[in-house]
Amino acid sequence: MIRDVVAVVGDVAATFELGIVCQVFGLDRADDGLPVHDFALCAAEPGMVPTTSGFAVRVEHGLDRVARADLVTVPAWPALTAPVPEPLLDALRAAADRGARVLTVCTGAFLAAAAGLLDGRRATTHWQFAGLLARTYPRVQVEPDILYVSDGPVLSSAGAAAGIDACLHLMRVEYGAATANALARRLVVPAHRSGGQAQYVEAPMPPPRTPYELSELLDWMLRHLDEPLTVDTLAARAAMSPRTFARRFKALTGTAPHRWLLEHRLRLAEELLETTDLSVDAVAARAGFGGADTLRHHFAARRGITPAAYRRAFRHGP
Repeated sequence: MIRDVVAVVGDVAATFELGIVCQVFGLDRADDGLPVHDFALCAAEPGMVPTTSGFAVRVEHGLDRVARADLVTVPAWPALTAPVPEPLLDALRAAADRGARVLTVCTGAFLAAAAGLLDGRRATTHWQFAGLLARTYPRVQVEPDILYVSDGPVLSSAGAAAGIDACLHLMRVEYGAATANALARRLVVPAHRSGGQAQYVEAPMPPPRTPYELSELLDWMLRHLDEPLTVDTLAARAAMSPRTFARRFKALTGTAPHRWLLEHRLRLAEELLETTDLSVDAVAARAGFGGADTLRHHFAARRGITPAAYRRAFRHGP
């Protein structure tokens, strides 16, 4: 379980990305029933560190603080390919070797790659710098079109706000769906965004052709996950042809309607398994899978675990 978290900064700290990890791990939300972490900011050389926004932050801890952390976060790395102090690389390697997790936000993947933590592994970074990461570190399997990817000890995320998605994913893995959803509500963000970076790369949405907003339809779909929802049914509700609806839906969410529904049904099933005593059959019906066998099939395919095993792991967790 993650209790001790550090954020590592270099000669310059990335303001927004640092703010993400501070929001998720550095605030005491015990009154909301959320986990509390021992959080600290550290650097190879403690002191006043300038930020990308023109002000400075005080870093009180050195690399000795990394040695006890359960999670080491790298909230972007503006220097990209500049030489990194060897003690910092050693600290990252030692953390990973003893079983700590490493979370990189945006260009933080460059520091993890410099330490060799991504050799032979999948990783992502901001789409603008994915090519540079692949060229600089050819042993890294760079995936430029996804929001985050977990491989080995490293969870890497794409540009800027994708760090929130990665943090929520980590909270879900560590504490369960109910905790991740509660934190998402507290941050006023979706608990899960479908799609990937491709939907944010110079691809403006076409203007709506009907007064019906797809965002309203998405909310309606979430309230009716237990019902049979076909593309024809949804297209009719959106006053579009099925082909136009499927195209517009993918432009908005980055994925096809049936995959969007599947993911949200799985997340509802996770929450029901964690927070209720409903049978697996009842959970399957409530989440729109019809029967337990269908739920088990999709759980195994997408989560690598059975619903019963998931419930045992999280039903009595924090």
